[in-house]
Amino acid sequence: MDFGLVLQTDPPASRVISLMKRAERNGFTHGWTFDSAVLWQEPFVIYSQILANTTALKVGPMVTNPGTRTWEVTASTFATLNDMFGNRTVCGIGRGDSAMRVAGRRPNTLARLGEAIEVIRDLAEGREAEVDGQRMRLPWVRDGRLPVWMAAYGPKALALTGRKADGFILQLADPFLTEWMVKAVRNAAAEAGRAPDSVTICVAAPAYVGDDLAHAREQCRWFGGMVGNHVADLVSRYGEHSGMVPEALTEYIKGREGYDYSHHGRAGNPSTDFVPDEIVDRFCLLGPPEAHIEKLRALRDLGVDQFAVYDMHDAQETTIDAYGAEIIPALGD
Repeated sequence: MDFGLVLQTDPPASRVISLMKRAERNGFTHGWTFDSAVLWQEPFVIYSQILANTTALKVGPMVTNPGTRTWEVTASTFATLNDMFGNRTVCGIGRGDSAMRVAGRRPNTLARLGEAIEVIRDLAEGREAEVDGQRMRLPWVRDGRLPVWMAAYGPKALALTGRKADGFILQLADPFLTEWMVKAVRNAAAEAGRAPDSVTICVAAPAYVGDDLAHAREQCRWFGGMVGNHVADLVSRYGEHSGMVPEALTEYIKGREGYDYSHHGRAGNPSTDFVPDEIVDRFCLLGPPEAHIEKLRALRDLGVDQFAVYDMHDAQETTIDAYGAEIIPALGD
């Protein structure tokens, strides 16, 4: 199992770079960041510095979207980083939550997202593609490689992931829901004539190492609120008891009354009071190292290839070091 570190690009950027360097020293293979231009600093500028200050770490957004930048600009940015540092980027992409909504726009449709996945990958790898009716190619790309991993929850998005994406990003660490969603992605890949195991599976969730569970829960409760934004979309699209989405995912948002993006992804988010302890425990990894190892082994047995640690809490360095010292080595068995 690989491990990634996920950060927000809060200033100063030097701290983001320092934490990514620390992660690589501790055995992490991927460095991810949020991508929301209004809420945080521009990640692609920071990626250049992360790549220059690490030796093998792969970087990318968790996640970008098809609406913030034109597709040829996104592809060219990835391709430039790859040309400079040797194909060390991954494009995590989704419909767009905070990046679109904070700017007053609606998230992208799945149809647009599916088209963007193919166009961005083709352009970044040097192939010709069509953007807004115009055929184009980046003539300077040589031996480019850009895996595109899609974030998804609902049945249509999971099916699209299986058909078109190189990887699947699942932003929660509940084994029951992971099994259900991985199966949906694998089935869709098989139906599209692809090898089901060709889709890399990445589970991303907060991890907090320590014995004070009450404190850890409060530091990570924000995550249930963030996931709740996507769940609310699913309920509005499919209905509360449609059978299309497991009630194990939808039940907890009944007390949700809204969401303030100014606290998005941050400990102490006041918009997440509705999230019960049970959901925090199910969606996150909390407790001593043994508890993390046990849950990660269960996820690995379900086909998860990478666990990406959301490290937005008051124990960033401690968590990175604990994973490097005890947890990552245990998952190499």
